[in-house]
Parts: sequence; structure tokens; C-alpha cells
Amino acid sequence: MHRRTQLASGIMATTPTHDESLAWLRLLRAPGIGAAMLRTLVERHGSAQAALERAPGDEALPAAARTALRTADAQADAVDRHWLEQPDHHLLTWTGADYPALLRDIPSPPALLLVEGDAAQLWSPQIAIVGARSASASGLANARSFARAFARAGNVVTSGLAEGIDGAAHAATLDAGGITVAVLGTGPDVVYPRQHRELAARIAAHGALVSEFPPGTDGRPEHFPRRNRIIAGLSLGTLVIEAGLNSGSLITARLAAEQGREVFALPGSIHSPLARGCHRLIRDGAWLVETADEVLEQLRGVGARLADHLRARLDEGDVTTPPPRGIATAGDPDYARLLAALDQTPAALDELAERSGLGAAALSSMLLVLELDGVVVAVSGGRYALAP
Repeated sequence: MHRRTQLASGIMATTPTHDESLAWLRLLRAPGIGAAMLRTLVERHGSAQAALERAPGDEALPAAARTALRTADAQADAVDRHWLEQPDHHLLTWTGADYPALLRDIPSPPALLLVEGDAAQLWSPQIAIVGARSASASGLANARSFARAFARAGNVVTSGLAEGIDGAAHAATLDAGGITVAVLGTGPDVVYPRQHRELAARIAAHGALVSEFPPGTDGRPEHFPRRNRIIAGLSLGTLVIEAGLNSGSLITARLAAEQGREVFALPGSIHSPLARGCHRLIRDGAWLVETADEVLEQLRGVGARLADHLRARLDEGDVTTPPPRGIATAGDPDYARLLAALDQTPAALDELAERSGLGAAALSSMLLVLELDGVVVAVSGGRYALAP
């Protein structure tokens, strides 16, 4: 039985079947069908399978897409089928109940996400750390320090798996017992750079690898700005640690600002080229920060506003989580079950799921609301407890 919920567009959101997931991926692979067109197609026809069946005769589609979709690509289908059948591999679609609420709100959301690892972490409070690939020793040390602090405060650290600042932030989060999300500019089964294969495996085991590209897709220059909008869109705020004037990190920061999220930058020496991008961000309105506490303090207010947004979406039925107790429905039974499962001893998400009988995606969003209301505190390692 598939979960169903109503989106603002009127389409019913579902957790896709295996065949429906394959149809999404076939449409995604078709030339000339971007994220916006794919979302429109599925909403127009009611499902990816129905859109796929009608696509060859749909004059609104590019001719190359219609031609490609007339005949199945057996090799690509086999690759997609193999990826979907692996343990801990998930396809989150635009019409799916588990699609991250914060990402849904950006100007150009992905039509789908391929996730290896714990997809529920995409609903957790995230802070992005990005910066230079050729970072200095002090820049790498700063990335590690801020990542550890964010993780110990109960936040997921999100970045792009690149060399330099990204890799340092991911690794330090894991070493601190925290959870990290890596958004890829490749397919979910392609690690770039190659030297981060071991790191990617650790992230998949203690967080999530995320991509909007089909399996087998190599990294191309045009993919990384698209990756960057997802990094910014999943996160409450983005911290830039070292960036040259032509750094891709500035793209992430610009996208975060356009999405209404907070942008933070570390100042540096006026003699360092790696400080110039951060200084430009600060001149343009980014928060100048020197400590992790400054970031966390600023995001408390932002998080509260985003929690209000999440509450509204829950009320609209955009996700499967019920409205928060005391906000929309007094004495909500699912929130009562969650609160009964909590005490002052920190517990992991899977333990709370077992105690309460609630799904991981629902739990993550409910815990976020309770945390921002001051009822719950998040501690290191993705664990939660009742606030003292």
C-alpha cells in the first residue's frame, strides 16, 4: 500500500513503486527534459508511467526527447534497475511524500533525488559548509572546527564532496560522531574526486549521498552549479570558508541568498586570494562570523521561521506528517506517541522509530518542529532528548 498525500497543485503525492521509479528515471534521461518539464509532465498526466506512455506523441516535448522515448534503452534501464535494487537506495520524487520540504520551496527544485544512505536525514536541520578546493592549512582547520561544532549541536553538515573545504567538513563531522550529507555533481554511483571513495562510503553509512542525476552520470562542469543549488536548498544557512573570486562556493552562496537562506563568511588576510571571495560576500551582506556559536545563534531565528513554513505545509497535507500538537490539532496522537518515546536520555532516530511506530521521514520533521519549539534538544550523533 502506497502513502498518498495532496500537493498544492492538486496531484496526489505517493511513494513510487519500482516500475514508477524506473519511469521517472527514463524521463529524466531523455534529452531536452529538464527538472521543470519533468515535474510538469508528471503533474499533467498523474504519474511518471502515464507520462512515459504518452511522451512519444506529446508535441510539447522536444523532438529529441520524443524520439528517445519511443524505444526503451535496455542498457540504461538495466543500470537504473540495478541501482534501485541495492539496499539503502531511495528515489525521492517531486510528487513523493518524502521529498524534503525545504528543498521543495526553492525557485528551481529538482524533479527527483537519488539517495544512498539515510534519506530521512534530508528532513533534519542542515548547515552547509563550502569553500575552496585548494584550501590553506588554516582554512581546512577552520572547516573541521566549525563542522565539529555544528555536529555537536545536533545539526547535519551538508557539502559537495569536493576536495579541500568540502572533504574536510564531511570527514570532521563523521569523526565527531555526527551526520553529514554530500550532494553530488555526478550520478549517485559515481564518486568525484576518486580519492574520496572511502569518504563517500563513510557518508553513505552515516548520512546520505544525494544526486539529481541518473546512475552512471559522470561529472561535467555544468552539473556543479545545479548541485550547489541543492546544497543551499537543503540547508538553513550556508557558511563559506575560503573562496577565490571565481570560486563555485560563491555560486552556492548566491543561490542560498536567492532562496531566502542565511549566508555566512569567514574573513581572512587581505593578502590572501582565498579570502577575497569571502570579503566580497561580506560586502554584499553576508554575515561575518568568527565562531560556530555566531552561526548557530543567527540560525535559531531563521529556523523558527522555517518551522512556521513547515507547519503550514504539514497543515496543507504536503507531507505525511500530521500537524504539530498545540499548533493545529490539540492532543495529536502521533505527537503524543513521539513524546512518550522521548525522555532525558538521548535516543537515535531508529530507536525512536521503533518505540513510537512512526516512520523516519515523519519523525525527522516532527523532531525539527519540537526542537525549534524548545521541547526537544538535538545532541551529537543525530540523537534527541526532551529539553531539560
